[in-house]
Amino acid sequence: MNEYAKSAYWLDCADYDLQTAKAMLETKRFLYVGFMCHQTIEKGLKAIYIHREPDGELPYIHSLVRLANLAKVSAEMSEDQLSLLDVLNPLNVEARYPLNKEQLLRSLSEARCKELIDKTEDLLSWIKTRC
Repeated sequence: MNEYAKSAYWLDCADYDLQTAKAMLETKRFLYVGFMCHQTIEKGLKAIYIHREPDGELPYIHSLVRLANLAKVSAEMSEDQLSLLDVLNPLNVEARYPLNKEQLLRSLSEARCKELIDKTEDLLSWIKTRC
């Protein structure tokens, strides 16, 4: 599989995860909206990494900031985009291993989750212009 096909694979996975985030919003499973938004951007950043480093070993990490740095895309990102990485990053772990589930759920209102999805969708569109 060439780097274009590998990158397209990761973008397809990111699109699927974004649709899953939207489904979680519709069913009011707010804890998983943030998780799926994180997964969307993680896979998008991995698509950029594969595109830019076709011979590189895909990193098995989940830190969005670190992935953006490894993909050499951080410097191209706006402050709002970088801020979204910071917001989404803890939702990856917190959704899977919630230490304080009730507190986390209180922070993830329907309106907040809708905002996360909108920002994630915008960032994924931007990511696609880099692959």
